[in-house]
Amino acid sequence: QVQLVESGGGLVQPGGSRRLSCAASGIIFSINTMGWYRQAPGKQRELVASIHPGGRTNYADSVNGRFTISRDNGKNTVYLQMNKLKAADTDVYYCNTFPAGSTYWGQGTQVTVSS
Repeated sequence: QVQLVESGGGLVQPGGSRRLSCAASGIIFSINTMGWYRQAPGKQRELVASIHPGGRTNYADSVNGRFTISRDNGKNTVYLQMNKLKAADTDVYYCNTFPAGSTYWGQGTQVTVSS
């Protein structure tokens, strides 16, 4: 049974930073490309960033240069460091494999950027 548990969300001021974590179990983490996704109410879930098992990363244009995805294969954990946050980054953030496993979605973690 796959479990993906996101944490680290909260309220942050515009221009601030936040680090999200996602602990994975039930998958062979080290061989999977992992991704961070986000979704606002009424909108489709979108891929924010992905990281290949070897460390190669890709980012959505909207976050490139501000967000950094990383992974620790020893801890089965993927991270998302978010800097220079904007109100438009307010969303629920999820991790999943990439491509996403349809049955893997966890509860997500809410990030709210507001003064």
